[in-house]
Amino acid sequence: MGSFLLKLLKNKYFITFLAFLIWLSVFDRNNLIYQFRLTQTLSQLEKQKKYYTEEIRNDRQTALELKSDLKNLEKFAREKYLMKKEGEDLYIVLPEESKK
Repeated sequence: MGSFLLKLLKNKYFITFLAFLIWLSVFDRNNLIYQFRLTQTLSQLEKQKKYYTEEIRNDRQTALELKSDLKNLEKFAREKYLMKKEGEDLYIVLPEESKK
């Protein structure tokens, strides 16, 4: 085993290959660490794309519902923007914060 390792270390092609492998792994602009980070970033961006695509689909559905019926528009305005009819009182109940 020791003899085989010694022969490999004396082989100029093996040394060149080893140096090339180390260069690509550590020193190159597109090294393995950089590629790993790019893969993580790509995965994160794909998750964001999926989330925002779903949000766009939900918002389009909501917009379609609001355009189709005035009762839905009134309900949306009351719930989201706390709007009220003239002469109507609006009470907002906030949950109590727990004291620890």
